[in-house]
Amino acid sequence: MLKSMTGFGAGRARVRDEEFSVELRSLNHKFCEVKARLPRELAALEAVLVKQVKDRLARGSVEVFIKRQTATAAGTVPVVDVGLAREYARAYRQVAEALGMMAEISWTHVANQPGVMRLEERGMDVEAATQAVQEALAQALGALEQMRQVEGEAIRADLEARLGLIERWSHEVAQLAPRSVEEYRQRLAERVAELARGISVDEQRLAQEVAVFAERTDIAEEMTRLASHLEQFRQLMAGSEPSGRRMDFLVQEMHREVNTTGSKSQHAEISSRVVSMKAEVERIREQVQNVE
Repeated sequence: MLKSMTGFGAGRARVRDEEFSVELRSLNHKFCEVKARLPRELAALEAVLVKQVKDRLARGSVEVFIKRQTATAAGTVPVVDVGLAREYARAYRQVAEALGMMAEISWTHVANQPGVMRLEERGMDVEAATQAVQEALAQALGALEQMRQVEGEAIRADLEARLGLIERWSHEVAQLAPRSVEEYRQRLAERVAELARGISVDEQRLAQEVAVFAERTDIAEEMTRLASHLEQFRQLMAGSEPSGRRMDFLVQEMHREVNTTGSKSQHAEISSRVVSMKAEVERIREQVQNVE
């Protein structure tokens, strides 16, 4: 089954009052390249998460976005410095005694002093968070793979149609090749007869020239190899393993055979079909760049 290298997937997992979300975006790439963007407190997980992605995907440039959301809007909690609060209270009492005044100290007044209450990032259970992130990543990978499979099926249908066109034209070329030799023989005989002006024509010499032409324009080998490449390409499409690189190699070989056929051709109808085959091979090459 063919898979595209482009796709998107998302997943979510919750641990207590925190939620972790993972988004994956995949684009074409020659190899499997993974870039992860994590919250600072989860930075140590990057290598593990990258490996988890590479274990599931063979090719593609994959971006991993991980977000952490807590019950509070900013993900912070108030923290009280009790020791500092005591020191403020003691200092107020000391001032009151020194001035001979009543020490009426309000806890709200103490709490409002600098440093007594501050906001800090909520602590995190790293082990539980790790499990949640991996669960969300597994969900995102499943969604990403499903999307890549759907797009891969569309690519497969397109490739199959183009392979069919090339196969049909190659059969027509194979049928036209002998005709081009016969047409050359007739043209050569007519030309020689015209130039000889009544002088008898050496049929053996004429046959030799036709034989040389037939050998020079023989495309049987190219058509046989092209048919083999088409069959191998179809086998790769039907297989379960990632095959984008091997397909790319086969496309290069297809182009080589079609190009050689064109350079050998001395027949207008063959040349016309060769041009069409070249165009389809190029379109296949472009599509293969999307295959995992």
